[in-house]
Amino acid sequence: MRSEGQVRFITISSKVQMTAAAVSLTALIVWAASMAGAGWSQYRATADRLSLLDREAKVATATERVNAYRSDIDAVATDLAKRQEFIEDMVASLPEDVKTAASTSDSAGEASETISKVSLSIPEASALAKIEARQLVFVEGLTRYADARAQRATVALKTLGLDPASMMRNADRSAMGGPLENLVTDADGGIDPRFERLGLSIARMAALERGLEGVPQVAPARTDMISSGFGYRRDPFTRRGAMHKGLDFRGAVGTPIQAASAGRVSFVGWKGGYGKTVEISHGNGLMTRYAHMSRFDAKPGQRVAAGETIGAIGNTGRSTGAHLHFEVRINNRAVNPRTFLETAPNVLEEIRRAPQLASGQ
Repeated sequence: MRSEGQVRFITISSKVQMTAAAVSLTALIVWAASMAGAGWSQYRATADRLSLLDREAKVATATERVNAYRSDIDAVATDLAKRQEFIEDMVASLPEDVKTAASTSDSAGEASETISKVSLSIPEASALAKIEARQLVFVEGLTRYADARAQRATVALKTLGLDPASMMRNADRSAMGGPLENLVTDADGGIDPRFERLGLSIARMAALERGLEGVPQVAPARTDMISSGFGYRRDPFTRRGAMHKGLDFRGAVGTPIQAASAGRVSFVGWKGGYGKTVEISHGNGLMTRYAHMSRFDAKPGQRVAAGETIGAIGNTGRSTGAHLHFEVRINNRAVNPRTFLETAPNVLEEIRRAPQLASGQ
């Protein structure tokens, strides 16, 4: 290295070089494995969807349905009853804004063709064919609506710098259980692939929208009182460069602190230099941290809503004066909270308006 006219040499031993190479190789292997896992998940999701669409194509033909009616009309009637039960159970579990959504569908033409062929071939089955057609139009319309909402949520998450695919994987790994109750729409215990796709579309929509609900969207304190931003700064104690992994909001001791989003309180107590701290888990790896507090108004395990008071500003821990230190972490990696606080409210308002616009309300 040349500095001020002098040349200096640094010698790196073979042992150090080998260690560095091993660390680099390990990191490369971990990265490759994670990319392979993500690629496999994407492949499986695509393959599963193609399999469903292929099965749908086989069962949706008018000729197939005419043969089914001609083979056993009583079995068809039983299937329609089971499908109606499926639809009623599905609708009962949906949010109100989804229930009132318009369910128009491009499958109306196919359904009309089926009614016509069944009525001509088996006149006594005409009424059943009309019921089946209405069911399929409803299911297809609701599937398209759920897919559209899932797509809007996906765009919103990406706008906020979040990974929708990661959220879906986290949703699949969430703690869950209960007795097995398979979805059934056929007398033989099977499920029509069109109904199965509806269930998967609704589940995907719900998982992505739950992810949006957990996005920090409410400023925990007054934004005009931010005294220090996210990033590198001069440390107030050492006066040397240091990384600041949150936002500081100055305020009088006792000023209320609000939860930035809905979630479950995962920690309440003293946390090193943070002093009195509350942490809230919002699911999908999202966590917010509130530090230097003077008091707690929340308990571990408590569910809190966005904007709910969880404590008060204080001067505890490594602090030079009364303020709130606020962090947003994704899988324990600190990210800039300002991105969420400034962008999320507008993005989420757009999402909340979208269902009403889609249903013509």
